[in-house]
Amino acid sequence: MGFARDSFADLATRLATGVALAAVGLTAVWAGGWWFTALVLLIVATLVWELVRMLGGDQRRALVLAGGAAAALLASKLLPPGLALPLLLLSAIAGIAVLERHRALYLMMATVILLAGFGLILHRDGFGLPWMLWLVLLVAVTDIMGYFAGRLLGGPKFWPRVSPKKTWSGTVAGWVGAGIVGWIFMGLTNSGIELIGISVALSMASQMGDIAESAVKRKMGVKDSSRLLPGHGGVYDRFDGLLGAAFLLVIVESFTAFPPPPV
Repeated sequence: MGFARDSFADLATRLATGVALAAVGLTAVWAGGWWFTALVLLIVATLVWELVRMLGGDQRRALVLAGGAAAALLASKLLPPGLALPLLLLSAIAGIAVLERHRALYLMMATVILLAGFGLILHRDGFGLPWMLWLVLLVAVTDIMGYFAGRLLGGPKFWPRVSPKKTWSGTVAGWVGAGIVGWIFMGLTNSGIELIGISVALSMASQMGDIAESAVKRKMGVKDSSRLLPGHGGVYDRFDGLLGAAFLLVIVESFTAFPPPPV
């Protein structure tokens, strides 16, 4: 089994940034309430700012749309969900008026960002700390298993034109890791076996979020969404997987019994 010695050259910086992010994120997840909401607001605003900049928008337009996204998400915390949803979608639609190019792409990506952020707040408020940790852990395990399995095992590329480093071995390893997380939480929470399937599906959605962002970067000719996070690029580069998983979780929780009851 051979791999280049520099395969892990960025690991130290990546780990240091990852530990700092984990410390802030887990503290907010544990505290819940407005602490967690404040973190989600900051992340969503930054994601929208990075998205606009990636799509060629200037700083002023990026700040306007980022501020609008944060305001809409704040309103979603204060209003009943049925009244909050139009404001969230209006924030995404505003890109049509503000941006000069790539409006459709912004509309789709911003909608996912806003609904995923909305879903994260609802999930933490509605299901509490254990289920928020489950979501964060399965996304993290998907990423970590994919990173190490892809570099240690190698093999055929998943979609080289969009994500040159992603391999099938890493992709499948992420599914396996998420399934194990689901199995562990199934025992800890006395949930049904469907939790394993939901965990694997969210792992797939996490990878789809990663691929979607990679496709945008490839289209726009940029390597990272920004340079805010050493070793990780931008905030979007770090949270693209959580966005995909949170977006699907909103759908899962709307048409299934969650947590799934034991059979």
